[in-house]
Amino acid sequence: MTIASAALLLFLILDPLGNVPVFLSLLRGLPARRQRIIIARELLIALGVLMLFLWAGKYALELMHLRQESVSIAGGIVLFLIGIRMIFPPPEGLMGEIPDGEPFIVPMAIPLVAGPSGMAAVMLMGSKDPDRLGDWSLALLIAWGATAAILFSATFLYKWLGTRVLTAVERLMGMLLVAISVQMFLDGLGTYLQISPP
Repeated sequence: MTIASAALLLFLILDPLGNVPVFLSLLRGLPARRQRIIIARELLIALGVLMLFLWAGKYALELMHLRQESVSIAGGIVLFLIGIRMIFPPPEGLMGEIPDGEPFIVPMAIPLVAGPSGMAAVMLMGSKDPDRLGDWSLALLIAWGATAAILFSATFLYKWLGTRVLTAVERLMGMLLVAISVQMFLDGLGTYLQISPP
């Protein structure tokens, strides 16, 4: 996997366009300056969490005696469920009921930006090819930078594209995530069948 393909995969998983309406609804009623401060804070927290999973994921797997294929299969299942919810969102929204008040960590940083599928993806990258942690960090930074640019422009994008276009883009990203999740699941299952005794 190249840096560009890893960055694209992580960008799709972070789903910034799908998060635009959710971020706007969470920050509605707050002054514009305060909104930017909250978005910056939550994005930095999400980046820190993802970097932690990228660099420490291999050791966490060893500590919990989990094999890479287990994480791949579990990540594929979680990603599949998120993709399905993006294509067919429930009435209460993608993330369900959201608590009142100014958001802090939950739900903006975790799980909207740094969700379980993103954590599983970076953990797999770091554990499968630990010699390329620098490359994976760069890919994560590229995906995070693109996500940050879109979320900081949320108000403008919402006015410019409108609800229908953002909804269509979210459905398209959901379909891509479903395809990626199936591939993750099949990769994990294929590896398990190869190394497991008959």
